[in-house]
Amino acid sequence: MILNHIWGLYAHPLEEWKTIDSRHESMTFALTHILLVALIPCAAAYYASAYLGWSIGAREATFLTKNSAMTMAVAMYVGIIVAVFALAYLIHWMAKTFGASPTFTQSLELAAYTATPAIMSGIAALYPELWFVTMAFLAGIAYSVYLLYSGVPILMHIPEERGFIYASSVVTAGLIMLVVLMVVSAMLWTNGLGPAYI
Repeated sequence: MILNHIWGLYAHPLEEWKTIDSRHESMTFALTHILLVALIPCAAAYYASAYLGWSIGAREATFLTKNSAMTMAVAMYVGIIVAVFALAYLIHWMAKTFGASPTFTQSLELAAYTATPAIMSGIAALYPELWFVTMAFLAGIAYSVYLLYSGVPILMHIPEERGFIYASSVVTAGLIMLVVLMVVSAMLWTNGLGPAYI
């Protein structure tokens, strides 16, 4: 069950990685997980942008139009799913270098379950203060990195020493992907595809 994995990854991550590895669920199961979990930050961001308003410091709250907020939420949803698949592809592509031979489904499981805390930290948008959302996102990223380091040796069936280097390579590639995403977003934003404010 999806919620069991989420709880297990927070409560007892090593045991949960072993459970995920022993079950070898289908591609559909991993895909369903990421499709459902990705709804959380998108729904929170939509509600915060359209109804609560974002504020930075002592400034007045800034609101988006409902159409603009929906467009941004849909773009965020697609971006999250594409990012998880890109991470899964990188995990799969780098596997042979580190002596692992996972299926793409195993790579997608690792990417999806590792990204879960970072994605779920988006619920912090329901308290739309920049400092709070930033702190929650950093905490989510930190826990995602921990899950990656603990999950790679188990799911990829490689020694911990090699798993550490493998996970470090994935983190580096993930950071590069994040920078590329930020640059593309900034380019789109400045070329007329930015949000409409009330």
